[in-house]
Amino acid sequence: MTIDIMLPFWGDPLLLRQTVESVLGQTDPEWRLTVIDDAYPDPTVAEYFAQLDDPRVRYVRNDVNVGIIENFRASVRLATADHLVVLGSDDLLLPGYVAALRDAVRRHPDAAVFQPGVQVIDENGAPSLPLVDRVKQRMLRPDTRTGDAVLSDERLATSLTQGNWLYWPSLLFRTEAIRAHEFRDDLPIVLDLAILLDIAFAGGSLVVIDDEVFAYRRHTESASQKAILDGSRFTDDRRFFLETARRADTRGWRSTARAARARLFARLHALTTVPTVLRRGDAAGRRALWRHILR
Repeated sequence: MTIDIMLPFWGDPLLLRQTVESVLGQTDPEWRLTVIDDAYPDPTVAEYFAQLDDPRVRYVRNDVNVGIIENFRASVRLATADHLVVLGSDDLLLPGYVAALRDAVRRHPDAAVFQPGVQVIDENGAPSLPLVDRVKQRMLRPDTRTGDAVLSDERLATSLTQGNWLYWPSLLFRTEAIRAHEFRDDLPIVLDLAILLDIAFAGGSLVVIDDEVFAYRRHTESASQKAILDGSRFTDDRRFFLETARRADTRGWRSTARAARARLFARLHALTTVPTVLRRGDAAGRRALWRHILR
């Protein structure tokens, strides 16, 4: 079983090379890497891939910049293996990633999504565990000390609605499971949670394994940080959770509907941003923040 590692790129070429080298350093050789360069204006990127001598590495460059959502769609469309990961262009696969995930697929061949253990690093690659990640890993993530955790249907939807504890770039998907759904243009910040809930509502299962085989880079400044300052993060979150509550109501998933309407951890996360939004956000961002917390 080969894993397709799909790598949409727009960003720092140096970090991209570190990501690629982490793929090349896998202990299990059963992988293929496809890099989709979203017309990044630096010729050294193409030059780097031209000198790589590995038939498992494919480099594709878009003629024009299409944006991250279209590059995600291309990642799913271009995959040919039964399983794929949409890797971040600044994150790192630890050496045992492919081996651990292939083992997990053998244990759970019908699962739609797999979440390995994740270590968090900062912009400089140093270990880091900010508040958001302490909550994800210590309060929300299922316990895997006694073996794999398997969630599906209402249990999975409720867990993710209470708080999104997954790390999107580390997830391994069964290709047909993610291909059955569409990335939403209207939810650029929470499109990962949206497609995962689509999978849950479609009956797909998620397996959480204990193996810590992925390094997720947490940046101080990011697309989500900018969306917090202008308020679009809170507006999109609130709209999406209300939509999810209505969807759960029609399915009879009462715990999911309650979690979506309460959106407790989303509100608590919003509270942690109050000083930043008051100091650096605009008026629209401040209004969206208070609406998200209080209503």
